[in-house]
Amino acid sequence: MTEPQATEKVLSRLIWPLRLTRAGMVAERVTRAFWPVWSVMFVTVAAFAFGIAGRMGQTTLWAGLGLVGLILALLIARAVMRFRMPSRAEAMDRLDRTLPGRPLSALLDHPAMGAGDPATQSVWAAHLRRMADRAATARAPEPDLRLSRQDPFALRYVAATALAMALLFGTMDRVGEMGEAVSFGTGPAIASGPSWEGWVEPPVYTGLPSLYLNEIFAEGFETPVGSRITFRSYGEEGSVSITTDVGPLPSDAADSYAQSVTVERSGDFTVNGPMGRSWSISVLPDQAPAVALDGEVEGEPPGQMQFSFTATDDYGVTSGTATIRLDASAADRRFGLGVEPEPREALVLDLPMPFRGSRSEFTEVVLEDLSQHPFANLPVTMTLTVTDAAGQIGTIAHDVPRLPGRRFFDPLANAVIEMRRDLLWSRENAPRAAQILRALTQSPEPGLDQGVYLQLRSAIRRLEAAPDMISTDTRDQVAEILWNAAMELEVGDLDDALERLRQAQERLSEAMRQGASDEEIAQLMDELRQAMDDYMQQLAENAQPGEDRPDDGGERMEMSMSDLEEMMRRIEELMQEGRMAEAQEMLNALQQMLENMEMVQGGEGGDGPRTPGEQAMEGLQDTLRDQQQLSDDAFRELQDRLNPGRPQQGQPQGQGQPGQETPEGQAENGQQPGTQQEPGTGQGGENGEGMTLAERQEALRRMLEQQQGGLPGSGTEAGDEALRRLDDAARAMEEAEGLLEQDDLAGALDAQSEALEALREGMTELGRALAQDQAGEDPGQGLADGNMAPDRPLQDPLGRQAGNSGAFGSDEAMADREEAFRRSRELLDELRRRSAEQERPELERDYLRRLLDQF
Repeated sequence: MTEPQATEKVLSRLIWPLRLTRAGMVAERVTRAFWPVWSVMFVTVAAFAFGIAGRMGQTTLWAGLGLVGLILALLIARAVMRFRMPSRAEAMDRLDRTLPGRPLSALLDHPAMGAGDPATQSVWAAHLRRMADRAATARAPEPDLRLSRQDPFALRYVAATALAMALLFGTMDRVGEMGEAVSFGTGPAIASGPSWEGWVEPPVYTGLPSLYLNEIFAEGFETPVGSRITFRSYGEEGSVSITTDVGPLPSDAADSYAQSVTVERSGDFTVNGPMGRSWSISVLPDQAPAVALDGEVEGEPPGQMQFSFTATDDYGVTSGTATIRLDASAADRRFGLGVEPEPREALVLDLPMPFRGSRSEFTEVVLEDLSQHPFANLPVTMTLTVTDAAGQIGTIAHDVPRLPGRRFFDPLANAVIEMRRDLLWSRENAPRAAQILRALTQSPEPGLDQGVYLQLRSAIRRLEAAPDMISTDTRDQVAEILWNAAMELEVGDLDDALERLRQAQERLSEAMRQGASDEEIAQLMDELRQAMDDYMQQLAENAQPGEDRPDDGGERMEMSMSDLEEMMRRIEELMQEGRMAEAQEMLNALQQMLENMEMVQGGEGGDGPRTPGEQAMEGLQDTLRDQQQLSDDAFRELQDRLNPGRPQQGQPQGQGQPGQETPEGQAENGQQPGTQQEPGTGQGGENGEGMTLAERQEALRRMLEQQQGGLPGSGTEAGDEALRRLDDAARAMEEAEGLLEQDDLAGALDAQSEALEALREGMTELGRALAQDQAGEDPGQGLADGNMAPDRPLQDPLGRQAGNSGAFGSDEAMADREEAFRRSRELLDELRRRSAEQERPELERDYLRRLLDQF
């Protein structure tokens, strides 16, 4: 077979792919040329399907149809002029471009030279055979029917949506109204005979669709009560009428073209006349809403009321209220409550409604602080009421033995609040309240705040000023004064840490005696822990260097912070188990210990007390080390994600023995070389187990903020610069925390690098500030002696020791410095090697390059 014959045979096999390709090109060009035509037609059909012809006059309809016809004619003419039938050559070129190497063009081509050369002919024949094999695999390409470039505003989708809405919700029979509307004169319309149509429109709040009576062929249907039936008749007056017993008809319904009736009950609806029909209508009643209280009304410390409720309705609840009234009969009518209470308006709270979703059934939580209301801590009756769109009401009443409010455990504050309660119960209690308040202030307790004393005396004067009965304004003013005084007594504004600790212990003891709830006891326990921390910090800050403590014969009690934490944890366990007597005994023992104890922090004290500067520098050193460890862990996790199944990084061959240093300058346990991780001090230690990277970063940021609060050297230029650098570090930590929560490890590593740099600079500036202060007091002592945290020397990322006063440098031997340089070179070589590996993800390589830029 000759080459031309083979080529013709191959092309004959491609006749169907060529035809399909050409058909696809025709579809593309027809779509692009004629899409405006069918878009206008879709919109026109949708308009008539929704009954636009019946709402327009004949003249207006004629004008509209003429305008639509003119637009269609112009669009069709434009489309015909733009349309061009694709040729066979164009189809072949389209098909050829879908194949590698353009084999169809090659089969129709001929060599430019070497026609008489056998070798050239042999190569050309082999080339044609390869092209023929490729051409045999040809498949017709899919046509490109996208019109985004021709229709950038997506008008075609608007037209298609209008047609779809007409098919779903409109009536295509109405399109025939166009012929009736454009008829000349009234003859044809009258000749067509009378007609009618009707709609059933349920109430809007039901959310149900309207029904078209002409399309209901069943004998009956259901509709909600309150639905409106609208009926229209066309033709000679009186030729079509309706009769129904579902609701009253208007008085002129007999001779009216438009009639409507509201469905109030089940019954029949009949159309009398041509094409008459009859339906049996069943009314769906609207059920009244219902509401139920989930659980009991509970207190949320310090003084909030909380309860949850569930509301249901067949179509949805629109609003709800909680009405709270005093239940005087259930109160303990002794002491100041023995008189009859004054009438007081009920407390009305709006129930929360869901913003999204259905309101047919939902559950919400009410949280209100009613501590200052006269009903607080008294028995009340709470009535929940919900209303639906039809105005129907659902209600439920619940007796609450005690309306949750703030409870006062300070004895004097509790007495003041009791007088406030009696006064709000009835103004008849004013003389008695004044007398008791006068007794409380006659011989005040030692240490009573002067402001509280003056407030109580002011309340007494107001109560005793009225000759008979105090006014409601005076009562409310006195109640406000008593509330503020009780709050100061309960919470207080004490500056003395020990007194605050004693007060927290007394409040906890009083709560245990009064049988407070678990939530209240938990809150008071947290307050006790906070007061304990403040007291310990005060003890540490006030400890004088070299202070000689009296020797009591070895009977002094030495306790660490962990011992105190364990003791408080045991007290909390006893209270949770209900063993209040044992918990009270242990609490009393704790109070006795605190008054005589000598705290030993972290097992230190062998070499004498440290200065505040040493403590601050050592704390920042711990924070720097922990931040470096956290950054290393984040980088390892990023590598694990980018390279699943990779060997552990940082353990090159020959360096995997325990305790041997890695190229990163870290030991196998993840610590910086030359440092010793103390238990519980680093986030990578025991306290970091079970914590996410973001939680560890948050803990480090909080630790840094606490260290900033007691930083020495403020007021000097170096001290202020140190604070600014540490603020920058805290902001970088906060940014890293947010990125870790978003699982953006690469961005978090950059922020952590900024935090490390800011920490180092802050420590350097702090060292300078401390050196200046120390030089002004006693040159040659303190930090200048180089004894700052000798057991844990500060290091930079390259393993160099920090010099005195936080300045980076070294007085170490040359051999040690050579070892540090060697580790630095290994680290740089490892970073360069990893950044040059092309198989690593681009994200990791970009991070490694940024690390190299810092060196």
